[in-house]
Amino acid sequence: MHRLDSLRLLQRVDAVRLEASRTLDEGRRILLGQYMTPAPVARLIASMFDLPSEELRILDPGSGVGSLTAALVEEACGRARRPRSITADAFELDQSLVPHLRATLRACDRDAKECGVRFTGRVVTHDFIGAATSALGQGLFQQRAPETYNAAILNPPYRKIHSASRERKLLRAAGIETTNLYTAFVALALRLLEPGGELVAITPRSFCNGPYFRPFRRLLLGEASLSRVHVFEARDRAFASDSVLQENVIFHVRKDPTRGTVVLSTSAAPDAPVSTRMVPHDAVVDPADPEAFIHLAVSEEDAGVAYRMRALPARLDELGLEVSTGRVVDFRAREHLRADPGPRTVPLVYPSHLDAGVVSWPRLGGRKPNALADEPQTRDLMVPSETYVLTKRFTSKEERRRVVAAVYDPARLRLAERVGFENHLNYFHARGRGMPKVVAWGLATYLNSTLVDAYFRQFNGHTQVNAADLRSLRYPSLTQLKTMGRRAPRSSSEQARVDVVVQAVLDQTGKLSAR
Repeated sequence: MHRLDSLRLLQRVDAVRLEASRTLDEGRRILLGQYMTPAPVARLIASMFDLPSEELRILDPGSGVGSLTAALVEEACGRARRPRSITADAFELDQSLVPHLRATLRACDRDAKECGVRFTGRVVTHDFIGAATSALGQGLFQQRAPETYNAAILNPPYRKIHSASRERKLLRAAGIETTNLYTAFVALALRLLEPGGELVAITPRSFCNGPYFRPFRRLLLGEASLSRVHVFEARDRAFASDSVLQENVIFHVRKDPTRGTVVLSTSAAPDAPVSTRMVPHDAVVDPADPEAFIHLAVSEEDAGVAYRMRALPARLDELGLEVSTGRVVDFRAREHLRADPGPRTVPLVYPSHLDAGVVSWPRLGGRKPNALADEPQTRDLMVPSETYVLTKRFTSKEERRRVVAAVYDPARLRLAERVGFENHLNYFHARGRGMPKVVAWGLATYLNSTLVDAYFRQFNGHTQVNAADLRSLRYPSLTQLKTMGRRAPRSSSEQARVDVVVQAVLDQTGKLSAR
């Protein structure tokens, strides 16, 4: 009977969430960066907690109407070993949601009493970043007082934090360096947990890689250990009622740096069947990786891809190669851009010039310039016109590959002595100069392979490809790259042939080394 009552509790809260979402001002919602948690997602999040047997002290920052707190109360009261008492601090800044949140906490109180658990809920209408950084600065959370927590449950707001904003200054003063509200909330919540406390959050997957989130990853993995990460197979299922297209993950960490095993799980939707696999912590985060990328090989097939990639013999610098971001930031060089090539100009290559594995330049009549004025003040924006491999820094969600590579061959295009690469491109080079053509074709073929794409998606949950991401990969040997270069099709649109070449070269080398 009690379990039916608890289900009705969350169902009532979810009905309030849907109604509140419809009435919220869209501009304010975007400003606050908050999308409230549907009941199936809330239940999945709450189910990941181990939960203490005596006192459950919940922190719920950015509570909305209280769906996550209600889900965790439901979960705790439904277990055979229920906590003796539950306290919850629910932070919510939006005054239009506060009456709904208060009603949810009253309902939680009634529900907890029915199963013999004492519940105390408090709505906190202060800004969470301001309140948390102030409390940490005063050391209030170092004592076992009602304000200390052993469970943090979060669907944090998602919005970039300006470098000069009040939030950024407060976070920096607290020793937290991050560029987005969602990682700021997670970092603060982790700091407010007592040792051994649990944190479960649903967030965008973007923190798993990239330079912007490096300080956050180091903080998270330095103070806590991953216990579970859940990946949704479809981008549009977690927050379907709000039409949110985002690659989300749910992750469970414990405030204890001791490394154990990690459960990786996946489902098509929050209430769909879940498949799981258990892996060592080092298979998710390589202790030797200075970037601390988080790799999510959620299936045996993914594990096979990861094993094959990590077995490759070389790092980029061991090949004598580097990767950099294009030097031409067009809005800063606007006065030097030219629509068409002409006297005293050099080619300017944009992502739009990449076409099926090669550079198709110029594209006359297009939206992008084709040339850069060849002047003393632009020389630092250029590189010698030699053979390079280019990749797009941003790909559309519709493109079949995350890494899109092409060869820049000056002989093929009969170009000038220098060339400019626009900032939305990465370019591979040999210490500032070009590389042998056979190596370039082999490198581009490898980067365009399904093997690289499948591995890249294990740690990259968005469409941005940073130079740091490309440096983190392992690569075939120079001999293997040359063999790929000699056999490669000269069009990356021939995906099957690209994959056959890469697989054949890697397989053949593996057989030879095994003899």
